Amino acid sequence: MATTIRDVARAASVSIGTVSRALKNQPGLSEATRERVVEAARELGYDAAQLRTRIRRVTFLLHRQHNNFAVSPFFSHVLHGFEEACRERRLVPSVLTAGPTHDLAQQMRLHAPDAVAVAGFIEPELLAHLRSMNRPVVLIDLRAPGFRSVNVDNARGAALAMQHLFALGRKRIAFIGGSLAHYSISQRAMGYRLAYFEAGLLFNPTLEVTTQPAIDADLAAADAMERLIAQARAQSAPMPDAVFAYNDAAALAAMRVCLAHGLRVPEDIAFVGFDDIPAAAQSTPPLTTVTVDKEALGRRGVELLLETAQNQDNANTTDTLVPVRLISRASSAITRTQTPV
Repeated sequence: MATTIRDVARAASVSIGTVSRALKNQPGLSEATRERVVEAARELGYDAAQLRTRIRRVTFLLHRQHNNFAVSPFFSHVLHGFEEACRERRLVPSVLTAGPTHDLAQQMRLHAPDAVAVAGFIEPELLAHLRSMNRPVVLIDLRAPGFRSVNVDNARGAALAMQHLFALGRKRIAFIGGSLAHYSISQRAMGYRLAYFEAGLLFNPTLEVTTQPAIDADLAAADAMERLIAQARAQSAPMPDAVFAYNDAAALAAMRVCLAHGLRVPEDIAFVGFDDIPAAAQSTPPLTTVTVDKEALGRRGVELLLETAQNQDNANTTDTLVPVRLISRASSAITRTQTPV
């Protein structure tokens, strides 16, 4: 006869509820009690996967570098979709920001979540801690082995941006990228390079620049554009005739640098961003960008958490992609058309 939770409770001299909390790694128990229950379950051969987590409280975990929504508005829209989906399903959401110097274990005990949605970049050590919590975890705008995730179709978005610029006759297209530790940025960088190959054009690696870490994102993007301009002048080489930036904020900062240098947009140099933040349509000139339903990322994250909790045996790596489309504005061409996927 298979070992039951009652058998574990009897062996550890605790209640069935205590066994459940211990094996789900939930708060409210001393470490000594938790360890006694886990050891009893191990000795009896009890399969903790038999316990199905009932999700009521969910935590939206965001890295500290993204928690300024005024500077980084992308995740504010993702969070909005996440909260809306939680309300519809009578779930209790909370928001937690963390970095490598913070005690994530302590914060998680205070939030006491039944499930966690991680949005954007997070250090491997924090991700490893989440894996050890034995709770449903879903990654949003991030991908890692062994986790379910929902992401923007970054490769398709980069292809749309580059195809748009190629169609306008632009050939010296620069790419302003950020840290490749960010999954979405690395995918957009690969899409940029692949687009040259697929167009049968020679890729010039000197046109790909990475922003400097540890400084303000706008200043870093502006510095990257200054380096591109200085490089062209130092080598007496043609200037880039277009820039594809890893996000809209970077594109807008780079565009301001070019305008300050007397370059005309889009006549001398065209710009395409990614994300379609509100500032993109309001800039002068308005920014061409790859847009995505950011709220859908948050909503799908909640759906994946519920699916994972209901079927833990299939909670392996699954990547869901949210489609994108290109919005053409005056920063690349005068026409104002939309190109769907």
